[in-house]
Amino acid sequence: MKNKVLLTVSFIALFAAILCIGCFLRIPLGPVPIVIQNALAVLTGVLLGSYLGGAPSALWLVVGLIGFPVYSGGTSGVGVWAGPTGGFLPGYLLGAIIAGFIAGRPSVEQKRPGVVTVIRVVLGLLVGMIILYIPGVFHFARWAQAAGKVPEGLSAVQYTMKACVIPFIPGDLIKIAVCIPVALVVRPVVAQYLYSGKKKKIEEKQNSSEED
Repeated sequence: MKNKVLLTVSFIALFAAILCIGCFLRIPLGPVPIVIQNALAVLTGVLLGSYLGGAPSALWLVVGLIGFPVYSGGTSGVGVWAGPTGGFLPGYLLGAIIAGFIAGRPSVEQKRPGVVTVIRVVLGLLVGMIILYIPGVFHFARWAQAAGKVPEGLSAVQYTMKACVIPFIPGDLIKIAVCIPVALVVRPVVAQYLYSGKKKKIEEKQNSSEED
């Protein structure tokens, strides 16, 4: 039991560390840079699956909030949350959680994933990425309106879509395409360490009940 808890914490810490390292991979593009952390957040959600999916993102957010430079571009602190892109931070957690529940808990049997598993993984990544944007769009629109950044002739939402969403769609689709095979390969490995014991216990109970 203690070993299982230690393994779970280790995987959460490992995936959170990968998210932290991702802060250095960014391309400046207007007020919202191109980053890889959004894909990593959703991917770690799919890898762990179920209720554990959001744990790495939650840990990463807390680490950045208390001052470690792990947000995009090596930033940190409350100021990032209050800035124009601050709304995307809770979106990372929300997207990871949703992605994890859609993909479901990984299984050792998924070494040769069936159609249902592939569909759930693809949907998890896609829906998680979409959900990730929602808090960011609302926050950026409100910030742009208050800061007087909205160009004449556009609404705050229209400006936000042009600045924060539409330019990033092709890149996000590419990220998802890359994440799909990674998720399908790594999920059974995660399951082998975190969930194989549960499967054995279920099988033992079934065998004992059949003997009775």
